[in-house]
Amino acid sequence: MAGSLKPSPMSVNVVAFGNERDGFSEDNQQSSLIWTYLGRSALVSETESNLLLNSANHTGNPVFTEYQACVFGNVRLVVHDCPLWDIFDSDWYTSQNLIGGADIIVIKYSVNDKSSFQEVKDSYVPMIKRALNHCTIPVIISAVGARKSEVPCTCPLCTLDRGSCVTASEGIQLAKELGATYLELHSLSDFYVGKYFGGVLEYFMIQSLNQKSSEKMKKRKKSHKCHGVKPPQLEQPEKMPILKGEASHYNSDLHNLLICCQCVDVIFYSEDLKEVVEAHKIVLCSVSHVFMLLFNVKSPADIQDSSIIRTAQTLFAVNSEAVFPVSNRGSPCGPPVRVIVKDSFFCFCLSDILHFIYSGAFQWELLEEDIKKKLKDPGEVELVLEKVKFILITPGKVNSSKNCRSHQTARPLQLCDTSLRLFFNTHVLADVIFQIQGATVPAHRAVLVARCEVMAAMFNGSYIEANSFLVPVYGVSKDTFLSFLEYLYTDSCCPAK
Repeated sequence: MAGSLKPSPMSVNVVAFGNERDGFSEDNQQSSLIWTYLGRSALVSETESNLLLNSANHTGNPVFTEYQACVFGNVRLVVHDCPLWDIFDSDWYTSQNLIGGADIIVIKYSVNDKSSFQEVKDSYVPMIKRALNHCTIPVIISAVGARKSEVPCTCPLCTLDRGSCVTASEGIQLAKELGATYLELHSLSDFYVGKYFGGVLEYFMIQSLNQKSSEKMKKRKKSHKCHGVKPPQLEQPEKMPILKGEASHYNSDLHNLLICCQCVDVIFYSEDLKEVVEAHKIVLCSVSHVFMLLFNVKSPADIQDSSIIRTAQTLFAVNSEAVFPVSNRGSPCGPPVRVIVKDSFFCFCLSDILHFIYSGAFQWELLEEDIKKKLKDPGEVELVLEKVKFILITPGKVNSSKNCRSHQTARPLQLCDTSLRLFFNTHVLADVIFQIQGATVPAHRAVLVARCEVMAAMFNGSYIEANSFLVPVYGVSKDTFLSFLEYLYTDSCCPAK
């Protein structure tokens, strides 16, 4: 952090997330977007710029680097640069506090690091979206670097480098999901950083100051009538469009699926064979390796963590014996799987646990309250909560023992709205196959029924498709239909080609 600053009546807080370097560069802060902007910005004096950048060199390797400077005369600019997305995993409260105190959010990534972009898009952007909770905080998405193809192309529809690079259309789609402003910065030159990125950032800074000034004036008018001179109008760059998205119904759709008990393919029983609750394998497997192992989506050889295997064997047992009553529920693929819950305390609270999972798995306080109503012993409550936390280690991520311990001491990570992405357009657990343009597209009835009223009517009504495994689709292209299914599974989609 830079040297001491005089207190100022106004401030602007900018929070930047992401690493814009390829992963092949060994440069540190000197090649970063925020570092370059603060070093070249006309708003920051040369003396103060050298001071704040040099002081940041001695911060070691923190979760974030903080810069402070005076801009627009006496306005305090505070910038928190978080190059590692791990802050959302390791320090949930700090990440939420940073977002909550931000006036402007910058998300930056390298166009030549597609794997990192995909992880950010799938895992961390939904957390930011949820944390913003429809606030009007401006977000800037900065795609940094020139794509490493023979002929770099900036056309949004270009697919020449789709395999190895992040295309402009993917970045624009991400901006639409967040209601953000999208920028392509082909280099960290004076034009791209100073005029292009800097112009947009400074525009939002002015907007934030105007809003704060307006709110301050309203407070003053409530206390006494003021006839002061109007402040001068600051020159502003051309307004950048902000795309706003509507509120998501993803979690509520899945929760309604559990309540209405449609397309049930698994039934949980207590050890005395009393039915406890019905559920859906696709939803459970999308959030837990334990259920993947239980329903044969993965074999024990696929599981590196032996504690997951022990947990599955300790808590559950699949039973196919004929001691259960005949059920008329199920799909064309067969009757529901019957699972016996061995742990009596876990079984007693299983209904509340499933409601928690189907609602997005982030209302931990509510789950704890519900369990406490059923289990009076605090020790029993803690044991059940620890088992839930362990079960909900997100599939698709490498979870070390250190991460498992963090689940026991810190607040667990919220599950993303994209957990079902693992099963999009795969035959794993599929119970319906769509035939379209000579090709087949696998899908899962539970997801379709939960997310689309038309599909719910088709699969639950007196239509031939209700009992058919193969369902033909007419009047639409395969790519368009895949984009539609992708939205149902992930609450987002890329435009069809």
